[in-house]
Amino acid sequence: MSISTRYDIYRAVHKGLRLAHGRMLARLGNADFADAAEAAAVLAELDRHLMLAASHLRHEEDFIHPALEGRAPGAAAALEEQHRHHGARFGELAALIAAVRGATAAAARAAAAHDLYLAFAIFMAEDFAHMNEEETAARARLCALFTDAEQMAIEGALVGSLPPEENMAFMGLMLPAIAPAERLAMLAGIRDTAPREVLDAVIEHAARPSLPPREFNVLLQDLGLALAA
Repeated sequence: MSISTRYDIYRAVHKGLRLAHGRMLARLGNADFADAAEAAAVLAELDRHLMLAASHLRHEEDFIHPALEGRAPGAAAALEEQHRHHGARFGELAALIAAVRGATAAAARAAAAHDLYLAFAIFMAEDFAHMNEEETAARARLCALFTDAEQMAIEGALVGSLPPEENMAFMGLMLPAIAPAERLAMLAGIRDTAPREVLDAVIEHAARPSLPPREFNVLLQDLGLALAA
């Protein structure tokens, strides 16, 4: 069986990260860093974005990589090395963010922000390549070593380990980035297996803020829920 028909543990979250990376890069490029208030707001947004990106790596290290190593020792070695490289990039970005925050003159702040923009672009490009490696080579190993049900159990354990605020933040990344059918399947699964208040929270705190009104109303209709006012 082709892996194209198998369960994909990476697809939704990686789509979300790709969209969020692209939006963040655009924001770093078009922000007015000479304006101190706007600079502070963009850097706070970047802090939140990098926190989620780093959390995503830890989730994979805590759940997916050990599962791979348990079935085939060495199967996650290349992924772990790529994650270590990402860790170094996070450190570089943190230093550049501090340089922007520490610049008091508008011209100096704008110059430091451009250095940050360039570094984030490299980080994004490397992460895109890394996610492709995971969605091709690593996913092929997962599909060879685990059934779809086993992969869903790994993902379930990962998601179940997240605090509600972090879970909602990742939902907010994924929902605008995935196809309507994928979006419906994700929320229908929540509707059919979780208490109603969980679905309501996802609708109000992840779907409504992240989706255009028309897409949001189509989602509600397909879920059999009342349309938004």
